[in-house]
Amino acid sequence: MGRRAVYIGSFDPVTNGHLSVIDTALRVFDELYVAVACNIEKKPIFTADERVSLIKKAVGSKKNVHIGSFDGLAVDYAKNNKASVLIRSLRAVSDFEQEFQMALANRRLAKTIETVFLMPSEDYFFISSRLIKEIVKLGGSVKDFVPPHVEDVLRKKLL
Repeated sequence: MGRRAVYIGSFDPVTNGHLSVIDTALRVFDELYVAVACNIEKKPIFTADERVSLIKKAVGSKKNVHIGSFDGLAVDYAKNNKASVLIRSLRAVSDFEQEFQMALANRRLAKTIETVFLMPSEDYFFISSRLIKEIVKLGGSVKDFVPPHVEDVLRKKLL
């Protein structure tokens, strides 16, 4: 078994920033589990199954990427998939406090699982799923920020 990591997020929708983090993680880890969190507190516009489908299409046929969804603790999902690392994405300093707090809590819950912070490419550093949805709702184009199939589905869902 090689180095295995889990990248958990809401991915509502998946953006080029998320895909950039996935590409970076694949340069560091042998296997990557991309897990859509079923966090209803965020009030996603896409179901977990829809988000999984959008990610699968965006990632393509990379053999060392596994995509699914889960409900529960991130550390439990990592343990169940024999991963020793949780990938978290940092875009700005404002992300750091919440992510740092989460990493420390996860460390207390599972001492054998580390959190690794990765940044998206500087081309996508400012992108968030919330911003993408807002641009689409206001009639703007997000073609530079998400894969084409994601923009199409967003337009159908939001307009």
